[in-house]
Amino acid sequence: MSRIGAWFRGSAPKPSSTPSPTVSQADLRAKEIAAMEDAMASTALIMNDDIEGAEERLRKGDSSFHHLGMAVCIFMRSILGFEKEIMAEASSRLVDCENTSWNEMKKAQKEAKAGEDRIYPPGSEYSLVIADSQLMSAIIAVLHESLTEALRGFYKLRKAYLTLDEIMQAEAAYLKKKGLSSDFSKEQLASSSSSTSGARANGTDDTDTDLEFVDADEAHSGAQTPLSYEGHLSKGSDPPEKRLSKLSLNSNATSKAQPEKPGTSGGPSTPGGLSSDIFNNPVDIFVHSGANMCFGSMLLLLSMVPPTFSRLLSIIGFRGDRERGINMLWQSSQFNNINGAVGGLMLLSYYNGLLSFADILPSDEDVEKGAIVGYPRARCKALLAQMRARYPDSGLWRFEEARILGNNRDLHGALKVLKSNTESKMRQVTALNNFEMSLNSMYVHDYSDMRDNFLRCVELNDWSPTLYYYIAGCAELENYRNAFHSKEKDESQIQLHKKKTEELFLKAPTVAGKKRFLAKPLPFEQFVARKIQKWEERSKELGIDLVDAVGVSPTEEMIYLWNGTKKMQAPELETSEKALHWDRLTAPEEAQKKIKAELDEQATRDVCRAAVARELGKLDEARELLDSILAMDKLAFKGATKDDYALPAAHYEMAALAWVEVQKPELRRDDDEEEEYGEDWLREKVDECQSWLDKVAKWEAFVLDARIGMRVQTGMDTIRWYKREHGWAAA
Repeated sequence: MSRIGAWFRGSAPKPSSTPSPTVSQADLRAKEIAAMEDAMASTALIMNDDIEGAEERLRKGDSSFHHLGMAVCIFMRSILGFEKEIMAEASSRLVDCENTSWNEMKKAQKEAKAGEDRIYPPGSEYSLVIADSQLMSAIIAVLHESLTEALRGFYKLRKAYLTLDEIMQAEAAYLKKKGLSSDFSKEQLASSSSSTSGARANGTDDTDTDLEFVDADEAHSGAQTPLSYEGHLSKGSDPPEKRLSKLSLNSNATSKAQPEKPGTSGGPSTPGGLSSDIFNNPVDIFVHSGANMCFGSMLLLLSMVPPTFSRLLSIIGFRGDRERGINMLWQSSQFNNINGAVGGLMLLSYYNGLLSFADILPSDEDVEKGAIVGYPRARCKALLAQMRARYPDSGLWRFEEARILGNNRDLHGALKVLKSNTESKMRQVTALNNFEMSLNSMYVHDYSDMRDNFLRCVELNDWSPTLYYYIAGCAELENYRNAFHSKEKDESQIQLHKKKTEELFLKAPTVAGKKRFLAKPLPFEQFVARKIQKWEERSKELGIDLVDAVGVSPTEEMIYLWNGTKKMQAPELETSEKALHWDRLTAPEEAQKKIKAELDEQATRDVCRAAVARELGKLDEARELLDSILAMDKLAFKGATKDDYALPAAHYEMAALAWVEVQKPELRRDDDEEEEYGEDWLREKVDECQSWLDKVAKWEAFVLDARIGMRVQTGMDTIRWYKREHGWAAA
């Protein structure tokens, strides 16, 4: 029997004081639960990279749950690969699933007995399936090229939002009636992190940068989560760090993952457990874990929307809530079922992916004390270790291991994991792995690997061939510049790299426009088209070759836009400093003077240099560079080929500098100043940080506004949290 099946069996339900249903009703209920169990077990195979096995099993069933599972399979293929044909198939299946579940929901509501003590309204399991289908349909529609489809997607998103909110309100009302609460208090958040700080205080917790991973034992079947949910109530339960230690994460170790004892919680401890007397019904568990996963994902994603667009969404009734969304996902991840796995994947994707772009975040110490908007390193490692144990054959979790290493500034360790994870049974996972490997190759300045890896991205998926060819060209440009400035000039190598660079740059715009978002070209594709046009015009004006017309290192510009400096250690940062020197240019001297004189070129270079200086702790140098940009005329950034993002990016960098001073005031003042200015000085710096963020949030549209906007939105959430914690007026 599958793990999910064992989990659903659990302990026997408590005797009911109500009369037993008729045999036919009991049989129908048992059939429904069996179908749900089989569908969830089958769908969970996706998380072990066996999407074909999942589809084969799901085709044998005809319930709404099987239809949902099949739709999830196609959906996963579509969003992981961004392939239009698969998206169309997924949309069709999701509509069928929604219609089937609607009929089942109405039937369940009609047959429900009045007066039954229920957590959720009758048919809520089918309401959840409908909301799940609508949510996936909305995501596909928004990714579609058609604006009309996108608007339909927002309508479906609205319907899913209302359905999930209704389910969660019903749960909250029931718990309130029982004298319980599903909310996460500050004290509970702090207690969940206290074990981490305690372990470090006792010298039992190694630093994150020493973390290495080893494959989980493939014979390990995964922990079985009990039917009665224990959450954080078990007095003898181990903290996440202790459970993590049961799974070897040392690549040189020979020990294998050991299964957890039955009856223990199936996941990393999360704040605020619910009574085991409440969730003792398979259907309720399905609804609880699924609603938390779906609604949590929705609230989190809506909270990440850039400020301008988020105001528009709030007008039509969408409001994100990062803290609540994250808490709901942690709640869902407790369960050893497909809902828990997807919840865990969403958390790791958020922390290791989206949050890695942000700079203005709570400190590690604040996270240990319960700051939910920060990056909980220990909990993420514990969650990942558990997912590896449950799904040992999956390359998806190895991919997340590499991202954790990268976020801990161990890029070479991350590359080692990624290079050992290049062949997955799911082509989409292989594509994700290769893209991450491409980025990390860029961060460590391995230009040959960077070029080859991005060119392989073209073969693996069609998300943005334009960007792939462009960044491959950026890598080849660095090879050309290295050969050009080498003491022992090899003319054949110089010409070889120059020719290849030009080929790649010119190829990039020719494959643009195949992907669109909300009926508009992808921002990065617009960015690439403007860059190539700028260099071509400059080449003609100055009478030089296209490759020699390139100014600031486009590789370093890409590193900045992907926030790669956040993952670098000193050697990589120092290499970036050198790559940003003007002496890397290959144009004749007179042409170089004209390139250097362009204000947007200067600004782009200095923004990149400021970010590197900030990461190296050179705050004064970073501020001087940014001040020079802020003094520039805004009109210098207007035009079809101008780098219009540089000026708002400089404002964001000023906010990031202010935040560094908030977290590390010792870098900007002496002991006497600390005693004199203390709280007032700190509050002034926080206000300064928010002031810079507010300016960027209100900035007029520019090509990469969504990318910069995500960093701004995260920073604003952090400032709100910080002011709330200190009892200051809300922003």
